[in-house]
Amino acid sequence: MTMPQASDTAAPATLLGSEQPLCAAYDVALLDLDGVCFAGQARVPHAADNVNAARKAGMHLSFVTNNASRAPQTVVDKLADNDIIAEASEVFSAAMDAAAMLTEHVEPGSMVLVVGGDGVRQALLDEGFQVTSSAQDAPVAVVQGWDPAVDWALLSEGVYAINAGALHVATNLDATLPTERGFALGNGSLVAAIVHASGKEPLAGGKPFPGIYTRALKRAGGTRPLAVGDRLNTDHVGARAAGIPGLHVLTGVSDARDVICAPATERPSFLHTDLRGLTEPHPEPVRVEVDGQVWWRVGNRSARVLGSRLELQDFGAVTSPDGSAVRIDLDSYRALAVAAWDWADAQDRQGEAATLEVPEIEVIEP
Repeated sequence: MTMPQASDTAAPATLLGSEQPLCAAYDVALLDLDGVCFAGQARVPHAADNVNAARKAGMHLSFVTNNASRAPQTVVDKLADNDIIAEASEVFSAAMDAAAMLTEHVEPGSMVLVVGGDGVRQALLDEGFQVTSSAQDAPVAVVQGWDPAVDWALLSEGVYAINAGALHVATNLDATLPTERGFALGNGSLVAAIVHASGKEPLAGGKPFPGIYTRALKRAGGTRPLAVGDRLNTDHVGARAAGIPGLHVLTGVSDARDVICAPATERPSFLHTDLRGLTEPHPEPVRVEVDGQVWWRVGNRSARVLGSRLELQDFGAVTSPDGSAVRIDLDSYRALAVAAWDWADAQDRQGEAATLEVPEIEVIEP
């Protein structure tokens, strides 16, 4: 499927600053869940205190997730287990996104075959559709979302319905799903099985497509949205395609090296180690020329690209001969990111394909 492109109204593909805490500069946060608010069964440090503080400061919250298996109240209960206050009306899942998409293509009250679990069924019922698990009920559409109960028989029902003319809608196209044992099959892999059998591409919702953000924002209200996520290729691609600035946190999948090497379509607008980034100001990057050399200063830290290596002022070249992670503070990380992005953009403009040498980076918590 064609991947989303950045919106014409997107924030510049570089780092931004904010004199105010982000919870004051923006009026609604579109928060990812796993890797941001919690990490599987584990708590994420500083998540509860800062999400609740952002709410207290007047920021509206919307919890936007690609997980289609959970009904909104289940998400609220999970957040409560992590001491984060939420209401079911503040949850917007990929299942809800798919159901909302479906209203644009089929008549209200139509019969829909669910290849998924309770989250998908509830989302469709809430939009006024009838649901079934059998192609013999002549469904006009098949909505497919991940659930551990999805098996060969249910996948086959989906194929029967699609081959009979039903519209295929996927809640998301995530190929894998992180588990305690590693990466398991995600919804995208199961969607691929139906596509292989039917020969028909589905409509797809969820991240990284922008619709999930625009629909979540419409429900949440607000005019100055901020997306918050840990995965560059879903959370931040989708936000940028929707024209929404993003805060990236290092408590989930994409690490500091990923951020520094990110292409323009994946770049966040703000960087922090965790959700303290919601309740703090962010120093603005400043371009400085010294003896013909371009440095980027963030706070009290300055970085540049020299040759094919990153360099920090008063630190030297950011290299790791033994392969261990280079430990730096938060503003050094921000300065390295904006310097690397500026360098990469210049290479693109010149049509060059040089590669920047970036070691593993460990950002020391402030």
